[in-house]
Amino acid sequence: MKAFMNKTVITYGTFDMFHVGHLRLLQRLSEMADRVIVAVSTDDFNLGKGKRTLIPYEQRAQIVESIKYVDLVVPEESWEQKLQDVKKYDVDIFAIGEDWKGKFDFLSDLCEVRYLERTKDISTTDLKRSLKNFLSIPQEDLRQAFEVLELLRRDLE
Repeated sequence: MKAFMNKTVITYGTFDMFHVGHLRLLQRLSEMADRVIVAVSTDDFNLGKGKRTLIPYEQRAQIVESIKYVDLVVPEESWEQKLQDVKKYDVDIFAIGEDWKGKFDFLSDLCEVRYLERTKDISTTDLKRSLKNFLSIPQEDLRQAFEVLELLRRDLE
């Protein structure tokens, strides 16, 4: 049983291509507080930031909402929203990845601000980059590679 005396933590993110780094973040948040709120960036907000998502907002929100560590999912629609959310949801801890270090210190008058270490060797950006590289391989090269793999498989039988 947790004994945080009804503490609330909030985080923000796109959560595109959900991976183990996302899961570990949400688990860590649940260890900090009784209530975990996740603001998932909407498609329009991401476009305004110059980001394209592979998975639409509704599906990303549904995935995050289904995680046992999460109590509430809300849409993130603007940068300014963070200040409003901290007040609206009576947030005790604002937590976000260390790559944002210092960017949200202005919230420290209202709540504790924590910058969390990211999961080593995994990021959505890296996954997207790998996928893009894979998709740029000519079809003929892929076909030949699979033929070689099939021959190797037969040799190993």
